Amino acid sequence: MPGTAFAAFTSVLLVCCGLCLYRIARGPTAPDRTVGIDILGTVVVGFCALLALMTGKDYLMNVALVWAMVSFIGTLALAKHLEGQHER
Repeated sequence: MPGTAFAAFTSVLLVCCGLCLYRIARGPTAPDRTVGIDILGTVVVGFCALLALMTGKDYLMNVALVWAMVSFIGTLALAKHLEGQHER
């Protein structure tokens, strides 16, 4: 049963990755692309957590935490940049 659950979670995360990449490529606006990038970062954190559960490697959870923080900071920076573009 655990193997089936991991396969199901992996396939769901892969579908989410595909949908995020579609949104990043197609847009149509910069905020749409920003949301796609942010969600893709969250999906990568999910992959790291799932891989940590499958392999039992504790350092993968550290990678997931760092990736989440970097993704959050990057999203804030991009949002601030996009906010400044509308003032001009």
